[in-house]
Amino acid sequence: MLLALAAWLALSLLVVTGSERCEGPPATASRSMPAPQLSPEERLSPHMPESLRCDACYAIAFQIEEQLRRAEGKVGRKVLSESDYTEVLERSCSQGWDSYGVQELDGKKRLAGPGLPGQEPMTVMVMGGPWPGRLSKMCHSHVGERGEAQIYGAHRRGPAALRELLCHGDKGACAGGKAGVPAPPKALQNEL
Repeated sequence: MLLALAAWLALSLLVVTGSERCEGPPATASRSMPAPQLSPEERLSPHMPESLRCDACYAIAFQIEEQLRRAEGKVGRKVLSESDYTEVLERSCSQGWDSYGVQELDGKKRLAGPGLPGQEPMTVMVMGGPWPGRLSKMCHSHVGERGEAQIYGAHRRGPAALRELLCHGDKGACAGGKAGVPAPPKALQNEL
C-alpha cells in the first residue's frame, strides 16, 4: 500500500511539472542583477566606510527609537527609569543587526535595512560579513559619545530629534549634507 502511494505521488508530480513545462516561457523578461562590487575598505575595514556612515547612523537611530518605544509600551507609555533606558540602549547596540546590508542604487552603494529610505526591492543586497559588527560598534560609539540621558531625552522629543542628535550637527555622520545623503569625506576618526 505504501509503495503504491509513493508511486502515485511520483507520477502526479511528473504530470504537474510536465504540464508546467509545456506552457512556454514566462511573459516577463528576466533581469540579471550583479551584487555590488565592494572596495577593499568596504570588505575588510573594521570601521564603517565613510560613504555609508550617514545611512548607518539613520539605521542606528531607527533601532534605538524602536527599542525605546517598545520598552515604554511595556510599562504603559510612562517615562523609563535611568536603569531601564540604559539597559534598552545597551540591548539596542548589542543586537544582531543581521537585517542590514549593502545594495547598489543608481550606481552608488547604500546601506539598506529597516528604517532606511530609498531601498529598491529588485536589487542584490550583500548582508552579513562585516556590516553587523560595524553597526554595533558605531551604535556603542554614539551612545558613549552622546550619553544615555541625552539620547533618551531626544527620543522623548520624537524620532526627528533623535536623528538630529545622533546624525547631524557638527560631528554627526550626516553633517553638512541633506538627510539620507552622506556628507563630504572628513578625516577618519577612531571609533570605539
